[in-house]
Amino acid sequence: MHVTSESRLDDGVLVREFTLGEIPGTLWTPESAAPVPLILMAHNNGLPKSADRLVARARHCAAAGYAVASIDAAGCGDRPRSAADEQVRAELRRAMQAGEPVDGIFESLIGPLVENAVPEWRTTLDALLELPGIGGPVGYSGWTALGIRLAVAEPRIAAAGLFAGGYVPRAQREEARQVTVPLLFLLQWDDEGNPRQRALDLFDAFGAEEKTLHANLGGHTGTPWFEVEDGNRFFDRHLK
Repeated sequence: MHVTSESRLDDGVLVREFTLGEIPGTLWTPESAAPVPLILMAHNNGLPKSADRLVARARHCAAAGYAVASIDAAGCGDRPRSAADEQVRAELRRAMQAGEPVDGIFESLIGPLVENAVPEWRTTLDALLELPGIGGPVGYSGWTALGIRLAVAEPRIAAAGLFAGGYVPRAQREEARQVTVPLLFLLQWDDEGNPRQRALDLFDAFGAEEKTLHANLGGHTGTPWFEVEDGNRFFDRHLK
């Protein structure tokens, strides 16, 4: 892991930009005399690690005593996309503008994104847990489709906070039954791009014995800030 820049925020959180091979990432760590738990934080469907909402959540979690890491996986953020990926995205924009069904297009776009992202997240996790000051356990927060696949593939994930917004491929909907770690599932009741019943069916499918659903009125980007604070309390119960 190569640190490319580092800065200290007013609240004492240390922000480090790093690269791990071709993987660019950001690590936020609090001031602490003892090793702290780690939260992997991912944004939906290829948005960058520098997205304002993700950075705000990461800073808040780090100030609460967690190391928080985010990466731009292949085809995400500033990393180049393949010609095939760009073609699928163009077809998705065209279909959405025309009001046509888009589930099939989402399958061909999101499925490969998830499968390609999981190995890079696991490689990043290996490197992060070797750093002084990070001791685990490990939590996951963010993109549901990736969180399902990672929770099934990665036994070090001890708890997950998932945002219901965003398309979840059929493969991950089937895998949901294998997710047994404690879950906090956030649903925006009026999310125009995420049918409510599909999200409720997914919540019902999760195999976890402890799973909590928080539903709030509002559209896709309207998740109340207090849910970030509740998310910290959720991770406090399972990672500290």
